[in-house]
Amino acid sequence: MADRLNTPVTGPTAWRRADIDADDQWIYHLSASDIAELESATCAIRDRGCSPMDFEQADFPLPRFTDRLQSLIDQVENRRGFIVIRGLPIDRYDRPIIETIYWGLGCHFGLPISQNAKGQRLAEVKDRGYDYSEMNARGYTTSAKLLPHVDTSDMTALFCMNPAKSGGLSTLVSSAAIFNEILAKHPEYLDILFRGFHHDLRGEGVTGHIDEVTNHRIPVFSHFAGRLSCSFNFKIIESAGVKMGNPLTEQERAALEYILELAEHPDLRLDMALRRGDIQLINNYTLLHYRGAYVDHEDPALRRNMLRLWVNFHDGRPLEPAFADRYNTGARGGVAIGQGNGYAI
Repeated sequence: MADRLNTPVTGPTAWRRADIDADDQWIYHLSASDIAELESATCAIRDRGCSPMDFEQADFPLPRFTDRLQSLIDQVENRRGFIVIRGLPIDRYDRPIIETIYWGLGCHFGLPISQNAKGQRLAEVKDRGYDYSEMNARGYTTSAKLLPHVDTSDMTALFCMNPAKSGGLSTLVSSAAIFNEILAKHPEYLDILFRGFHHDLRGEGVTGHIDEVTNHRIPVFSHFAGRLSCSFNFKIIESAGVKMGNPLTEQERAALEYILELAEHPDLRLDMALRRGDIQLINNYTLLHYRGAYVDHEDPALRRNMLRLWVNFHDGRPLEPAFADRYNTGARGGVAIGQGNGYAI
């Protein structure tokens, strides 16, 4: 059973902006050897006639690079919670090769899961003209500034195909550091946050109904097996209350809005501009992430586009059962496949 944590989180997961400014080890530059192994594994996959998403980790051997990848994943899971892998020469690859390399890496990271009602495990994050202010809209289909949130997997991986013309900075903040601030300044919010909230599934639950919400409350903070994990998305918490006819109380709203406030505090947040070819890895239990609004290129070939994987680690942290099932699809389950809500592209 999960319990409430009443002491500050210590260690590398509870970082603040100054800690990251003093440490650039979160950027890993691919070596010529790394790239050669990725290209060799990709050639072998293509020679077998396999398409991206048609193979597993064992089919994509990286003899020397594997140990380094596991070290990077350890940093994501157990330390600062994020890594940027830089230096893949994507201008010399076509799209199928890029997707094969990325999927192959994803299989080494863990198990990619469904991200939308179409069952996509490799999804595009780009503006499709939807309005983020709409209750059922998913942010990754818009160009709007997104609220701080987590995704519903152990880790999110973003491959930058093209950055925006302007804007669209990626921002990360330690949810453990946010917890520490709440504990120090507003401990009265913690009972609310450990109890949690129902989440709106926006038509992407097992029933496919637009008003389906999670079967149980999802804790914002869950302390289980000695580790603090976070699940936060203000938009779907608020809309779940509306759909259930049980809107947020004044105290509940205050607690959630304080998290939003802390996530934008300059002493806590880290802003980064992802470059073409960068792969950003984010731990969804120890970080909140969000993105600034952006202006896109007029040329469709240059428009902002990220390839996204939702990945569960091969040996992920233990999770309290009520925390682990956040889509009514079971522990660590992805989005249910079905008709979706019209925003599942």
